[in-house]
Amino acid sequence: MTRALLIRTWLIRTGTAAAGGVAMWASFPPRNLWFFGVISLGLLYASLAVGRPGVRTGTWCGFVWGAAFWLPLLPWIGVYVGPLPWVALSIVLALYLALFGAIATLTMRLGVAPLWFALCWVTVEWARSSFPFGGFPWGATAFGQVDSPLTSVAALGGVPGLSFVVALTGAGVAAVIILAVTRPPRLRVRAIGAVAALAVGPIAAAAMWPSVHAANTPADRPGSTLTIAAIQGNVPRLGLDFNSQRRAVLDNHVAETLRLAEAIRAGTQPRPDVVLWPENASDIDPLDNSDAAEEITAASRAVGAPILVGTLIDNADGRPTNTVLVWDGANGPIGRYDKHIVQPFGEYLPWRSFFRHFSSYADKAGNFRAGTGSTALTVPVTGTDGSVRVGVSTCWEVAFDRSARSAVDAGAQFLYVPTNNATFGRTQMTYQQLAMSQIRAVEHGRAVAVAATSGISAIVAPDGHVTSRTEFFAPGTLVSTIPLHVNRTLATRAGAIPQAVLVALTLIGFLVALVRRIKLGEHVRAETPGDEPLTTAASTGSNGEQT
Repeated sequence: MTRALLIRTWLIRTGTAAAGGVAMWASFPPRNLWFFGVISLGLLYASLAVGRPGVRTGTWCGFVWGAAFWLPLLPWIGVYVGPLPWVALSIVLALYLALFGAIATLTMRLGVAPLWFALCWVTVEWARSSFPFGGFPWGATAFGQVDSPLTSVAALGGVPGLSFVVALTGAGVAAVIILAVTRPPRLRVRAIGAVAALAVGPIAAAAMWPSVHAANTPADRPGSTLTIAAIQGNVPRLGLDFNSQRRAVLDNHVAETLRLAEAIRAGTQPRPDVVLWPENASDIDPLDNSDAAEEITAASRAVGAPILVGTLIDNADGRPTNTVLVWDGANGPIGRYDKHIVQPFGEYLPWRSFFRHFSSYADKAGNFRAGTGSTALTVPVTGTDGSVRVGVSTCWEVAFDRSARSAVDAGAQFLYVPTNNATFGRTQMTYQQLAMSQIRAVEHGRAVAVAATSGISAIVAPDGHVTSRTEFFAPGTLVSTIPLHVNRTLATRAGAIPQAVLVALTLIGFLVALVRRIKLGEHVRAETPGDEPLTTAASTGSNGEQT
């Protein structure tokens, strides 16, 4: 093989991987071009399958794909702190994709390559979402599937199951195309038929879409709906120092709630059963500041409903908690949820002495304490003897599978996502986070209310579509009657089991492939130039046939 051909092969493979990463970015909000997620993983599969590349080349292709995806997805991280944190995090996350490229390249040689590709994909997403520092689940493939006909898979297998199906679909389509081009005519039909069978699962999931929606329709019985109001009071200014005017932020949310009370008296709005304020709506601790407590009490009395207040509580140990208080106009605070999954590099800083060498913003990170206990709050319904169970996933928590799942397991009848996006300006971050709430709605068959300080607040139906929303950097109120659910989806009941099974299968396959490699005396090839050209057949299995 000539040097020119080797270089051309390397460039084509690298370009294919890079195109795949950009395509995955295009599937995420606010673009919502979900089909690009399937195309993306098809391109990545092709870069790893055609020409039987070595493990080093697979590692490189994975890294290139990762950089091409993460760099355009995460610039909001550096909007107020400079490009270093954004670029550094993107490179670290791309290293996970390099790991994927390495294990997938090896494991795909076992045969049925699209299946092993999808298994490896879900396993590396699990690893990235788990460690270090609790993991970074942002950017999971499933979160780019809003409006996709495959979304209903989330109700069956959760976010990992949906990511798996997207990866399997993309790899299966790519494998069919590769086989159609590279197989001899006498073997082409049989091979294509075998690989195309992998698409049965995704196609069946798409066909189940209407039935999943029907299953999420609430029973026609008293108490099956609830009227809620999500308040977006807005902040004086965007940026890291938004909370330097804590009184103004609290006053904004009180004022917007009082405007709702006026509309109720005028008959232009129904009286809500529950009012939802966002994260950081009152960064003045109302448990220690009587003036803040009086404002919140007055707002609750005016609107005639309890308010869920996002606030910061100063605890006796000197470490604050990011807290939601259930505040009743007659009785004051009657319930409390402290955020369980606190955000590294924001609410706390691991290795503080190390990271302050790289950014002057390091010392702005907090020292928050994680909460414990139930992730669902009991909120009384005004005018009745009943109550409703509200599941809370505060901001960062909605990205984690265990947060919403534990709330539904604790009896949550709808989910509430209080969030503060003022620290990320008018970036795409808020759209990406809203997509997570949409997928969680489908996953657990629950309506989701997103209350944001500066936007975007939204009401999400159990089938994942947004029924109403606010705009950026403007006060607003969303009043909606939502369904309440008590039944749990298959994904909720199964919990982490499907993901554990997929990860276990991947590890078993990887170990088998590794042992086989050792027994066959294979050696890692030279950096990139050792690959066969992309015009050759797909990788061969142990029996010498192309797979």
